[in-house]
Amino acid sequence: MAEPFYGYAGAILRVDLTHGEIATEPLSPFFARTWVGGTGFGARILWEEVPAGVAWDDPENRIVLASGVLGGTRVGGSGTFSAVFKGPMTNLAGATQASGFFGAFLRLSGFDAVVIRGAAPEWSYLYIHDGTAELRDARHLLGKDTWETEEAVAQDLGLPAHRVSVYSIGPAGEHRVRFAALVGDRGHVAAHNGVGAVFGAKRLKAVAVARGSRPVPVHDRDRLAEAAERLFQHASTKFAGGTVYKYGTGGLLPGIHATGMLPVKNYTTSVFPEYEKISGQYLRTHFDIHAHPCWACRVAHVKMVRVTEGPYAGYEGEEPEYECLAAWGSQIGNADPGAVVMLSNLTDRLGLDANESSWVAGWLMECREKGLLSPADLDGLDLAWGDVEGVARLLHKIAWREGCGDWLAEGVMRASQRLGGEAPNLGIYTLKGASPRSHDHRGRWYELLDTCLSNTSTIEASFGQPPDLPGAPKLTEPFNPEQVSTVNAVTGGWRQFEDCLGICRFCSTDPLAVVDCVNAVAGWNLTTDDALEIGRRAINQLRAFNFRHGLDPALEAPAPRYASQPVDGPAAPYHFAAHFPQMKRNYWEKMGWDVETGKPLPQTLRRLGLEDVIPALWPERG
Repeated sequence: MAEPFYGYAGAILRVDLTHGEIATEPLSPFFARTWVGGTGFGARILWEEVPAGVAWDDPENRIVLASGVLGGTRVGGSGTFSAVFKGPMTNLAGATQASGFFGAFLRLSGFDAVVIRGAAPEWSYLYIHDGTAELRDARHLLGKDTWETEEAVAQDLGLPAHRVSVYSIGPAGEHRVRFAALVGDRGHVAAHNGVGAVFGAKRLKAVAVARGSRPVPVHDRDRLAEAAERLFQHASTKFAGGTVYKYGTGGLLPGIHATGMLPVKNYTTSVFPEYEKISGQYLRTHFDIHAHPCWACRVAHVKMVRVTEGPYAGYEGEEPEYECLAAWGSQIGNADPGAVVMLSNLTDRLGLDANESSWVAGWLMECREKGLLSPADLDGLDLAWGDVEGVARLLHKIAWREGCGDWLAEGVMRASQRLGGEAPNLGIYTLKGASPRSHDHRGRWYELLDTCLSNTSTIEASFGQPPDLPGAPKLTEPFNPEQVSTVNAVTGGWRQFEDCLGICRFCSTDPLAVVDCVNAVAGWNLTTDDALEIGRRAINQLRAFNFRHGLDPALEAPAPRYASQPVDGPAAPYHFAAHFPQMKRNYWEKMGWDVETGKPLPQTLRRLGLEDVIPALWPERG
């Protein structure tokens, strides 16, 4: 008799859009134990199936949607999934996550991951249910926004909203906007590196998964219950002093402003006197709020909101997370919280990444202010700081690639290069084309370095503060180049391990409890050191993929404005660009990469079980 396969549904769904073929393949225990799930699964599948020369919009590109070992269990926030693909912002690998219910429903329907290839002859959507799947006509969904698509698909399937999770693209994905997102479960977003554009290139409007009835096999339920409770207690009381539990991620905004990390008017200043009005504290005490929790989540920081004051009174939608509060508040010079709610939900409905959208808007406002653009260049839009309605019109233009929206749909880096002159020096981007999160990273070097060097096209080794791992170095001097780059390298594998688990990062704040949950579910005996190695394996696999697809390490660097010295605020004395070369070199060295080329060294790849990758990176040593 075969040993029980704890922690997994035990199957991968394969979808060939070109030929309309769907198949199921077994998940091997060895593959599961090596890659765990989520980003790990996707990293390996990309390497094995997407050779050099396959462009992001090529039918042979893959989209991997994967849960992980904790997905669909009693652990809070375990509805999260990773989307892994080659994306248009960087023309390299993308790995981005979204929470809600999709990952849990996928596992309850009998699958650990979905691998999508090809391009449909006509617009389609994928429906997964009861251990099988089918492709359905989506032509009637074209032009609908993501919320409208979610409602229409549920109606097509005859299912109530709480019995199906629908992730879809809006007009932005249909028109292959480079920073188009994948949006589902009323406001949860897989945002980075244009995953929505990849869906659009495949003529795949949505993926829907019904809530199945196949429970995830758990090795030790009592141990899991105890570890999951410890995780909840830590996330709700100890993480950020309980701020996220009480006020949502927007509750972090006042502290972020106080440390110079709030993006204000495209990095032209670090001071925003009205910051309190766009904080979670303000929204939770002035607007009508009701719960909208993800799978099994008691932290429940996600809420729905109704605006009760100002010109947008009566507007209802999802309460913005911190990144949207910053993106549509301080970054564009807007202090009206109701307007932030409106723009955040508009961005989600159109299927756009709020980070890149706001970098585009803020860059345009500064260019207009400096006389680098005229209203004629923007189809009559005369954007100024705080012009909320102008931004709303701009977002529609971008999503539909109408007029100026066509070239702005390429993102800040390419749009600024098109404009030329001083314009590229004003944009917030990495030279690879990646979109930073909505922070002023000049006050958070930990994430600035990571955003430049990451292989996922978003943060890879960092997230807020470094994880509290036994024996790991602490980040006590956030502007110390050697310490920052060392901490990133030594602890960075943890964040990618998290992205293999199928769990929200705001629920996985205690590393020891996380590892206990994994061991309880799968019957393993992982340590935090083992977890770090699993994360590093995913990082190195993605890096190998990127080198095979043309990564130029010289472009792993910040644009001039992104690395500039702040003119005011707490971070004003510190200049990242002056230290970046030494930080990059130290990070590469600590990661076990060649300090001249950035390639993972053969001995590093062997240690991580990636011997088969060596000939591709080091043919002379293969």
